[in-house]
Amino acid sequence: MKHIVIVGATSAIAEQCARLWLVQEPARLVLLARDAGRVARLATDLRVRHPQAAIETVAADFDDAQAIAAQVAAIVAHAPVDIVLIAHGWLPDQTGCQQDIACCRQALLINGVSPLLYAEAFAQHMERAGHGRLALIGSVAGDRGRKSNYIYGAAKGMVARYAEGLQHRFAASGVRVVLVKPGPTATPMTAHMPGQGSMASAAEVALRIVRGVERGQAVVYAPPRWRVIMWVIRHLPAVVFNRLDI
Repeated sequence: MKHIVIVGATSAIAEQCARLWLVQEPARLVLLARDAGRVARLATDLRVRHPQAAIETVAADFDDAQAIAAQVAAIVAHAPVDIVLIAHGWLPDQTGCQQDIACCRQALLINGVSPLLYAEAFAQHMERAGHGRLALIGSVAGDRGRKSNYIYGAAKGMVARYAEGLQHRFAASGVRVVLVKPGPTATPMTAHMPGQGSMASAAEVALRIVRGVERGQAVVYAPPRWRVIMWVIRHLPAVVFNRLDI
């Protein structure tokens, strides 16, 4: 039975990933989330739909490094972990971050520092076990800084550079690191944004993630068209880029 851990399990994308993995086969699934009530309701629903799975919940503290280390140590004490998905995040208001440095700090912590702490804690155990798939959800926002979301983009850029380093570290091992870069996705986090009809669904993005993890794919753009879109944006000369209202 596979041992799968999802950090930030109540996000729409993470929930869809959990459902896809349990449809494939029964698994031991550990769901970490800050909202104990929401993750308990998700676990109850999954248990009803997949009675052969072993599902646990953990109340996560995304801000406390010692708590993160303790949580991870307790999870891996039962058995080595096969798959870890680190999916928690928060889409802040860019103007609010510019006007309030505390908001800026929180955005960088939740979207950048905290995912890296969880990843590093699991990476230590995967390195000792000699196997595992570690997936981190970044964002296309991390590919190039833009005035509309550069605080969030900076945090996701940090995740991208970290994932690259981790891939280099584990290149000759049985551990695979998957960096996921979703484009705008229709979830509760983006419900306030215009253009919902053109956004990918959480289910579509989750399917890309699950396939990417299975393949050990280094970078997964979800949907794939964002690979081309962001290649163009990254390579625009500054004289052109700085005229764009994006």
